[in-house]
Amino acid sequence: MTVQQANPKDTLQNKRLITRAAFFGLFLLAPVLNIFRYDLTEARFVLLGFPLSFNLNLDWVVQSSPADVASQVLLWFILPILVLVPLVLWVAWKWGRIYCGWLCPHFSVVETINGLMTRMTGRPTLWEALKKGRRGKVIHWAGLTLVCGLIGFSWALAMLSYLLPPIPLYTDLVTGNLSFYPAIFLTIATLVFTLDFLFARHLFCKYGCAFGVVQSIAWMTHGRGQLVTFDTTRAAACRDCTKACDEACPMRLPTRSHKRAKFSCTQCLQCVSACREVQKNNPEGSLLHWQPGEPSRQTILIPVRQLTTGPQRDSKPVSSQA
Repeated sequence: MTVQQANPKDTLQNKRLITRAAFFGLFLLAPVLNIFRYDLTEARFVLLGFPLSFNLNLDWVVQSSPADVASQVLLWFILPILVLVPLVLWVAWKWGRIYCGWLCPHFSVVETINGLMTRMTGRPTLWEALKKGRRGKVIHWAGLTLVCGLIGFSWALAMLSYLLPPIPLYTDLVTGNLSFYPAIFLTIATLVFTLDFLFARHLFCKYGCAFGVVQSIAWMTHGRGQLVTFDTTRAAACRDCTKACDEACPMRLPTRSHKRAKFSCTQCLQCVSACREVQKNNPEGSLLHWQPGEPSRQTILIPVRQLTTGPQRDSKPVSSQA
């Protein structure tokens, strides 16, 4: 078997780039194309170009019986929630925070700015030690702040377009006729997003994102959930590596540790791709793999005593107390 056969070209990150770019485009364009938004001016949702009032306007409610109103609420609000929430939890239970790693627009920004900051200053976040000989010049920090500000403004504008009719909003912005409250919203939201992208990117994903934490909790309850595993039998192959897997992780996690140490893993698999690159000339391939876990003390949220510890205990009958 040749090295090329043992180590085929890694396409994981190319696949992620496609899904992330497509979802990021959808995030920005959904309001403009009337795919989905909430129109504050008319107090109704818009889905695929159609207004969704759910027949719950005040006139209809006054003229209808309580049973009709209850049926509308059940059909359009309660039932979708009862279907959507279990589906999201099941996906997270099985694959972890795969939404975060493969779709989430915020995590795409985290990875982008991490890479940009590493190239400019020698470290992916402000909270890590500088590498020897790398400090970053003033122009680099100014450029980084400008990039974060531009991305923050685009996010603020996108969020506002989910609440106000997008085309009139953009027209008022370009012509300088933006009204007071939208201008205040854009100013404050741009500042908040800029500070987030500059100082707290992965920290927000770890501790501030409620949706991410819920996914992590669901994933940690499944001992066989998909995760990055480390081949400990070949640990000696890491001897000459400069911790490329840990350096590649946008969430700054110990990628070769147990599952509970990677509670906030986003399944982006950058650690796997980094290990594949380091071990590309090794016929045995990468030491990191994305595969179902094995139930143990380290693969569930709350460690429990193992019911079976060996074949002798399995075969031994349980003695009853007198």
